Amino acid sequence: MANKDNQYVVRHGDKWAVRGENKSRVAKTFDTQKDAISYGRELAKSNSSELRIQGKNGKFLDSDSYGNDPNPPKDKKH
Repeated sequence: MANKDNQYVVRHGDKWAVRGENKSRVAKTFDTQKDAISYGRELAKSNSSELRIQGKNGKFLDSDSYGNDPNPPKDKKH
């Protein structure tokens, strides 16, 4: 799957924003990171893509895949 629909939660001035991959403009801004993550997660789910979350220090902390993950976790055998 092409990753053009991946969503990023990023700092945007003193706020948080959700921006689509390779987009110069943000989709929407939020006062809290939590609200931005919630919105970004819904977009990623609807696009069957990935959500990447940036921390306050600018480094990406986490990512969640909602599509065809090329490296899904292996099932544990008991």
